[in-house]
Amino acid sequence: MKEGIDLWVSENFNDVYRMNYRVKETLYSKESDFQKIDVVNTEHLGKVLFNDGLLMTSERDEFVYHEMITHVPMSAHPNPKKVLIIGGGDGGTAREVLKYESVEKVVMVEIDPCVIEACKKHLNVTACELDNPKLELRIEDGLKYVKETEDFFDVVLIDSTDPIGPAAPLFNIEFYTDVHSIMTENGIVVSQCENPFLAGEMQKKLLSIKAELFDKVSIYNYSNITYPGGLWSFSFASKTQDPLLDAKNLPDAIAKDLKYYNRGVHKAAFALPQFQKNEVQEFIK
Repeated sequence: MKEGIDLWVSENFNDVYRMNYRVKETLYSKESDFQKIDVVNTEHLGKVLFNDGLLMTSERDEFVYHEMITHVPMSAHPNPKKVLIIGGGDGGTAREVLKYESVEKVVMVEIDPCVIEACKKHLNVTACELDNPKLELRIEDGLKYVKETEDFFDVVLIDSTDPIGPAAPLFNIEFYTDVHSIMTENGIVVSQCENPFLAGEMQKKLLSIKAELFDKVSIYNYSNITYPGGLWSFSFASKTQDPLLDAKNLPDAIAKDLKYYNRGVHKAAFALPQFQKNEVQEFIK
C-alpha cells in the first residue's frame, strides 16, 4: 500500500463486489508464508486488518462479529468450560470467550503467526487477551490439530477467513467429521458462514455438511459496515443444544458491557429473510 495525500485501499470480493476505504497511513505490511498482511489506519473505521487485500476486522465495528460468533453459542451451552478457536488471530473471539467465569481453558489455533504479530502491535482492542493465562495459543494448522488432539471441547468456534487460501479446507466434511469427534456430548460448533447475497451456494454447502453430522443445525445473521453486502451469517450446529430454546447462559455481568449482542438480538438473528430461508431451509433442523 503506497502512501499518498489522497490514498484509498480497495477490497475486491470475488471479482463481483468492491469496497473502498480512505487511508491515513500504513502501520504494518508483511508477506507471510500464507498471505499478505496489512494494518492501515483509516479515516472512518480506525485501524483495519487486511489479509490478501480482504478486510478482516476494524476498530469501528469488530465487536459485532466477535460478540455474535461467541455469545450465541456460549449462551446456548449450559456450562462451557473448554473452548476451541480455529483461526481468530486478531484475538477478538478469545477476548469475548474469556469473559465467562465458567471457562477454564481456551485453545486458539492460528496458522499464521504474522497475524498475531500485527494485531498485538496495532490492534490492541482485539488482541488484549492474547496473553491471558487461560489461553493456550498454538501456531499450527487447525486441521491437523483437530485431527490429532486428545482434548474434548464444549464449544468450537471456526473463526476463519473466506474459503480461499489457507482457510479453504475448513469448509469440507472431513474437517467437520473431526470437529464432531472432539466435541463433548452437548458440544456446539459455530462457523463463519459468508454472505447470503454473495455466497449463497457456500452457505448451503456448509449447512449440508453439518446436517450430515449434527442433530441441531441452524444459521443466524448479523449486520456490520465493513463486510461486503452488509448482511453476514454464522452457522450453528450441536449434538443436543437448541440455539433458541437453550439460550439461557448469559451472565448479567457480561450482558451489561456488550455493544451489539443481547437476548433480543439472539432471537432475532435466527429469523431469516425469506430469500435466504428458501435456500437453506432443507438443512435446518
